[in-house]
Amino acid sequence: MEQKDKKYFRTHEDLAIYKLAFSAAMEIFEHSKNFPVEERYSLSDQIRRCSRSVCANMAQTWRKRRYKAAFVAKLSDCEAEAAEAQVWLKFAVKCQYIKVEKARELYGTYNQVLSGLVKMITHPDYWLLD
Repeated sequence: MEQKDKKYFRTHEDLAIYKLAFSAAMEIFEHSKNFPVEERYSLSDQIRRCSRSVCANMAQTWRKRRYKAAFVAKLSDCEAEAAEAQVWLKFAVKCQYIKVEKARELYGTYNQVLSGLVKMITHPDYWLLD
C-alpha cells in the first residue's frame, strides 16, 4: 500500500483492538474481585495477568514497527495472551465464578481482538514504519 493509503495512528492506544482489549481487561479485573479467596494466586491472578498482557504486548508491538519479524512476533504474543484469556474465562464459568452471559460477551470481545490481530499479522506491511 502506498503511504497516502495508510491510516494514521499516533500510538497503540488509537487502535480499536487495543481499546477493546483494555476494556475487557478492566471488566475481568472487576469480575475477578468476586472470585473466591482461594483463587487469588491461581485463576484470579492468571486471568488478570493474561488480559493485561494483551494490552502491554500491544504497546510493545507498536514500538517494534521498524522490524517486520519483531512486529509479527509481538503480535503473535498478543494473540496467544488473548486466547489464554478465553481459556480462563471458560474456567471461571465452569467454576461458577462468572455468569455465562458475561463470559460470552467477554469471550466475543476477545474474538474481535483476535480477528484484528490476525489481520495485522497477515498484512504487517500496512503497519510498519517506512
